[in-house]
Amino acid sequence: MNRYVYLAAIPAAFAAGLFASHLSTPAQAQAPATALTAQIIDLAALTDADIGAQVPNMGTLRSKGLVVTPSGTVAVQSGNVPKHTHMGSDEIQYVISGTGTFWLGNQQRQIHPGDLIIIPKGTAHAGSVPTSGEFKVLSIKLPPQGPGDMQMVP
Repeated sequence: MNRYVYLAAIPAAFAAGLFASHLSTPAQAQAPATALTAQIIDLAALTDADIGAQVPNMGTLRSKGLVVTPSGTVAVQSGNVPKHTHMGSDEIQYVISGTGTFWLGNQQRQIHPGDLIIIPKGTAHAGSVPTSGEFKVLSIKLPPQGPGDMQMVP
């Protein structure tokens, strides 16, 4: 008789769990820092003052986060940053303004407005020598850069 009680208890517990799951608030993955809003941002018109203060110990880099989601981040950055890698994030940069050379892997490459730079995880990269104005880029990191993800390269 006890065996039948136990066997009947399993589907009853399953049904109770299903019912209770519909009454509770669903668990959320990492929520974005701010809700996305529909907007148009004139990136070329942003000044250094609009972008913000220099990031400490990062050359002349200024960075302003525009989008933060659990899947990726988008920021506008200006200035020059020392050579480094990201081990946990791929990075895509779209050059808005500035020309010069850019470290990508083990070579310096010429860049100019309109260039799209694809930087896979672990690839050394840096703005190097601007020849006309400071670099301004739209930077996308997939997934978002975690704490301690940046390693400086000599």
